[in-house]
Amino acid sequence: MKQKPIPPALTPFLEGKVLLIDKPLKWTSFDMVKKVRWLTKIMKVGHAGTLDPLATGLLIICTGKYTKQINDYMGMPKEYIGSMVLGATTASYDLEQEPENFKSIEDIEAITAFAILEATKQFIGIILQMPPQHSAIKKDGKRLYESARQGIEVKVDPRQITIEQFEITKIDLPNIEFRVLCSTGTYIRSLVHDFGQALGVGAYMSGLRRTKIGTFNVQDAIQWEDLEQEIKDLLEG
Repeated sequence: MKQKPIPPALTPFLEGKVLLIDKPLKWTSFDMVKKVRWLTKIMKVGHAGTLDPLATGLLIICTGKYTKQINDYMGMPKEYIGSMVLGATTASYDLEQEPENFKSIEDIEAITAFAILEATKQFIGIILQMPPQHSAIKKDGKRLYESARQGIEVKVDPRQITIEQFEITKIDLPNIEFRVLCSTGTYIRSLVHDFGQALGVGAYMSGLRRTKIGTFNVQDAIQWEDLEQEIKDLLEG
């Protein structure tokens, strides 16, 4: 599609910008791309790495010539902080689906801090990870979550990923907080699910925030409302 003429004030966006945005809760990564397109009237916009709707944090959005660098940004290691709940699972591995398969309070409280810290060690390094059935991965032209919502389980192959760091930052059973530094392609939801299995009680992710992509930090990211105002000011100026 041919790019329509845009106001001169937005020419820098047309030529190319790298935007660090702090993605709000419940917005998809493509929602953000569409909003930037709508706001700037520029068609050549893309993001460098999906964040689930129930995750917040750093999202890199590129416009213009910088869309050519998206794959470079996507390949960078990523840091997340998050939380999980022990003693239950969900079909989506997060709170998109209702918790089920509950364990007793006694089973959960029997897990020691030492056991929790020891369990992280088996996930450090190069590992094979099974993507969630509720994910945007395509199989035979159809996204997995579309089949999952129809109750259809699709066979997918495990993926090789690297977990450089898996740090437990707080234990308040059944809640656990953590920090992960990992390679691209890692599903933190799957890591939490597998971690719960390793502990024998199940777990689901209750919160997630991406804090870094390579050297980019969410502390340097702009809120959507501020970006919107910034562009409106450019147009009015």
